[in-house]
Amino acid sequence: MTLENRMRILAGMVVLGWLMAVTPLAHPGDDHNAKVKEAAKQSVKAGEVFDQIMQTPDKAIPRDLLKRAKAIAVFPHVVKAAFVVGAEGGRGVVSRRTSAGWSQPVFFRAGGPSFGPQIGASATDIVLVLMNDDAIAHLMKDRFELGADAAVAGGPVGREAGAGTDALMHAEILSYSRSRGLFAGVNLKGVVIEPEDDLNEALYNKTARELLVQEDKKAPETAADLQAFPQAISRHADTSGVGH
Repeated sequence: MTLENRMRILAGMVVLGWLMAVTPLAHPGDDHNAKVKEAAKQSVKAGEVFDQIMQTPDKAIPRDLLKRAKAIAVFPHVVKAAFVVGAEGGRGVVSRRTSAGWSQPVFFRAGGPSFGPQIGASATDIVLVLMNDDAIAHLMKDRFELGADAAVAGGPVGREAGAGTDALMHAEILSYSRSRGLFAGVNLKGVVIEPEDDLNEALYNKTARELLVQEDKKAPETAADLQAFPQAISRHADTSGVGH
């Protein structure tokens, strides 16, 4: 080996050593902190969407339905191009009604071939109102498909609540979408829901299933941003209704 090559190797080792010295090592807590921030951001977005929808009573989800609801899910800003489970843009938050109030946020993903005729815009907000214990049981699975594993129907809005058919009122899940400001019930048959347990376990050391069976556990008082979604639901749907 020539002296020139030896010098090049030595120089390379010096540069590599310098880079290793100045590059901060990843700490185990970095990933956890990033997931906490990510989860809080999702909860805030979902809370904002729910607040905005409910601020127009004549075009919002009827309050008598919310009083009966067992859980509420919001998937904000779902992008049509990302309708693949696990893709960015199909992420959502669920909060369950308990005897102590609305539960801590639990994180899920949604995907499917289409979210109905309104999904022509670049992004759509999806809301699911889970009306009974069977609907909650579906959430505890590794995955379930709306319309196949769970009865789903487009929900009524505003004053349409009293005009619903028996089939509508007995649906396990009532579904809505908001696209370009238009909010309406829409049939989300074919949409697949899966738990996002990498987030759930990072936050709580528990899976979505484990979190959803904690019927009497109220959302923690800490981490205000993380609690944005259950707090938003509490402003519009108290826990004293028949859904309790």
